[in-house]
Amino acid sequence: MMERQIKLSREDVLDFVNAASKCDCDIDISYNRVIIDAKSILGILSMDLNRVLTVKCHGEDGQFMQSIQKYAVA
Repeated sequence: MMERQIKLSREDVLDFVNAASKCDCDIDISYNRVIIDAKSILGILSMDLNRVLTVKCHGEDGQFMQSIQKYAVA
C-alpha cells in the first residue's frame, strides 16, 4: 500500500479521477474519518477540498503515484 498527502482544487478533481480510474487497484482518498473512493468524482467534490487529503493506493501503481505528484503536499 502506498500513501501520499495531497491538496486538490475543484479544477484538479477531474484530472485526478481520470488518473485514478486508469489504475487497476483500489484507491481511497480521506481526511479525518471521511473515506471516499478516489474514482468517484461526485464523492471527491462532496469533500472539503480546503483540507490536506490522504490518498491510499491499495496495490502497486507507480504510474498513478507519479501522475498525482503535482498535487503532493510537502
